[in-house]
Amino acid sequence: MNTTKLQKIKIQHTVKDRFLRYVKIDTQSDPNSTSYPTTEKQKNLAKILVEELIEMGIKDAHFDKFGLVYATIPSNTDKNVPVICFCSHMDTSPDSSGTGVKPIVHKNYQGQDLVLPDDPSIVLKMQNHHDLQYQIGNDIITASGKTLLGADNKSGVAAIMDAAHFFMNNPNIKHGAIRILFTPDEEVGKGVDKVDIEKLGANFGYTIDGETLGSMEDETFSADGVKLIVHGVSAHPGYAKGKMENAIKIASDILHSLPKDTLTPEAVDGKEGFIHPVQMKAVGEKAEIDFIIRDFKTAMLKEHEDVLEGVVKDVMQNYPSSTYEFIVEEQYRNMKEILDLHPQVADYAEVAIERAGLKVKRGSIRGGTDGSRLSFMGLPCPNIFAGEHDFHSKYEWVSVQDMEKSAETIVHLCCIWEENS
Repeated sequence: MNTTKLQKIKIQHTVKDRFLRYVKIDTQSDPNSTSYPTTEKQKNLAKILVEELIEMGIKDAHFDKFGLVYATIPSNTDKNVPVICFCSHMDTSPDSSGTGVKPIVHKNYQGQDLVLPDDPSIVLKMQNHHDLQYQIGNDIITASGKTLLGADNKSGVAAIMDAAHFFMNNPNIKHGAIRILFTPDEEVGKGVDKVDIEKLGANFGYTIDGETLGSMEDETFSADGVKLIVHGVSAHPGYAKGKMENAIKIASDILHSLPKDTLTPEAVDGKEGFIHPVQMKAVGEKAEIDFIIRDFKTAMLKEHEDVLEGVVKDVMQNYPSSTYEFIVEEQYRNMKEILDLHPQVADYAEVAIERAGLKVKRGSIRGGTDGSRLSFMGLPCPNIFAGEHDFHSKYEWVSVQDMEKSAETIVHLCCIWEENS
């Protein structure tokens, strides 16, 4: 395959202006909500995206009652090309405020400290944010210090919109049918819960939700959740001797007894998995601890869960009148299990990145994406860079030039699928 073909495509980019518009819209999701989407305000961005897609000439653009945006760029080739979907999520993380985002463009970055004006204690230093060393001469966008920026994942949304704008204004560039999908609630693990795969009608997909320029990930964790419920024995503290078994203390003993040098996020990296408590609610009579269990090998999840339950059983021996429940729920699985059956999906992404003039960084995600779930729903779906960095925090940043390269990669990728059909 000729990896240099089409490298001279010139795109009149709209990605910067789009991004600056989108991040000002508060789309924070809510992990404690039972509605879908978890916050109605996510539909405010969905509405704007649909309006912009229709303005481009994409006639079927719409969002449904769940806040999912669907749109189609029709094929303009005689070839029978697989339908390709590009997906990004509209919501921002609950970990930091998304209200009143004020994006700041730091033009022609030269390596200096970036002091965010609304909170001068928030300073981006190259020695702490290492990818800044590759951004000399680029235009860096941050928030103002009071909020996250929203580059996760509005940089991906803007890149997809930029590529769509290019195709709708350059009908001479041949491609198959392109499906666009924007989802709510990815940050709270519900991003594709209501996606209608049959309606989507795509054969293969790509999430645009990666970090470093040129990166492409075809592997994620496999993931389970464990809810541990400890039923202690309550008694009046004045008369509790020999009776009380405090569920708060039992839960604390369990947490204290977990491995400290292995199987914990603070001590592992690479392909190592972990057991991680993420939330606890407790009173004397009852305690609930939510754990996430992660590993790249799905079979290892059961082993980690056995380690956790072994700790629980050992601790519970000290509390003979108390009981526990150990509830395991599947969350998502390693996308590589599916993508290995369709190697061209990731291979074409590598070629597209090279055509955009970049070095490919193929890797694994120590986490999950909408693509993890989509892959097992019948849409093999690796992840491509969007340029977002230090997400879920007030330090979040992205460069304009990285977002432009993400959009260019999408364009090249569509062309590659058409050429090879």
